[in-house]
Amino acid sequence: MIITRRAFTTMLSLTGLAALAGFSPLRFISEAAAQSAADVAKPVSLPDMALGPNDAAVTITEYASMTCPHCAAFNEQVFPKIKKEYIDTGKVRYIFREFPLDIKAAAGSMLSRCIANGDGPKYFAVTDMLFRQQNDWVVKNTTETLTRIGKQAGLTQQQVEACLKDQALLDKIAADQKYASDVLKVDSTPTFFINGEKIKGEASFEEFAKKINPLLKS
Repeated sequence: MIITRRAFTTMLSLTGLAALAGFSPLRFISEAAAQSAADVAKPVSLPDMALGPNDAAVTITEYASMTCPHCAAFNEQVFPKIKKEYIDTGKVRYIFREFPLDIKAAAGSMLSRCIANGDGPKYFAVTDMLFRQQNDWVVKNTTETLTRIGKQAGLTQQQVEACLKDQALLDKIAADQKYASDVLKVDSTPTFFINGEKIKGEASFEEFAKKINPLLKS
């Protein structure tokens, strides 16, 4: 089941996000039509958060959950190498899309969106911070840590609270997640698409290079 507004707001109304530690993972919708590069390229409800030039020869799209430890490990160990080798040199456009596996992940994604306010590099910076502090805000003091991160980024406590209760934003994240599940058959995180070709799971930098380099030469 895709995260719904009612489930999210009901959980928030209990004892804060700290009450959500036992929330079960999502159930995913069954496979639909095969994906294509055009299907992957289509943003649905929310504008894409991306790094790298629009006209790069290669586009990598990552679907990740902010509470996923494999996503956090990829962010720490592999993504910096991809950024240095391919994104910063203008060879790759890298898109990050939210695929929350639980309510806490949805809250983290919402906070990233609110802080960034459409700024791609800022979004990636906040997302990196959330991944690196994953044990703190997911396992321990969720509300306190998310509020602290929001304040460090310039939001007031009231703005953080408003962000985490933004039903319209949650609806858009859920709609985009449903599209990824229905059309692109995303059913786990992290999942990547390199010019439309799917890679499931936490791949190494070398595996990415093997896929990217031939596309740069063609």
